[in-house]
Amino acid sequence: MIMTKKYEIILKYIKDLSVEIPNAETFIFSREYITKYSLGINITTKPLKDEMIEVITKINYKDPSENKRKSYFEILYATVIKIKDKKLKKTELEKIILCDVQNDIYPDLERIFLNVIKESGFPDLKLEKKVDFEKLYQQKTN
Repeated sequence: MIMTKKYEIILKYIKDLSVEIPNAETFIFSREYITKYSLGINITTKPLKDEMIEVITKINYKDPSENKRKSYFEILYATVIKIKDKKLKKTELEKIILCDVQNDIYPDLERIFLNVIKESGFPDLKLEKKVDFEKLYQQKTN
């Protein structure tokens, strides 16, 4: 059985991008501690006309400690999707936004984000674990 997608990605773009490295001392300090930084993800939506939704995936990477010398990285990535199925239940729509769309865009988003951090002068950074959007969605709904 072939599942047809219930949505289509119309466009994707970087809505906002922020790299905050206050000074050279912070940069030197951050370079040593960047692997201890933690990744935060937040997903919001904005309804548009014509069955379209703007999905904003915000990722930040920051020092979780009480450290004074810290750098901060954040990207807001917008994905505009068009819902093909007019009879979608609210839960189905939620799953599309929080799982399916994220699974579609995340590899690109992660690559862009890691590249920005790298171009900011930090060594090659790998995020330890892949983000499991299905699991996050399950936790949210249970």
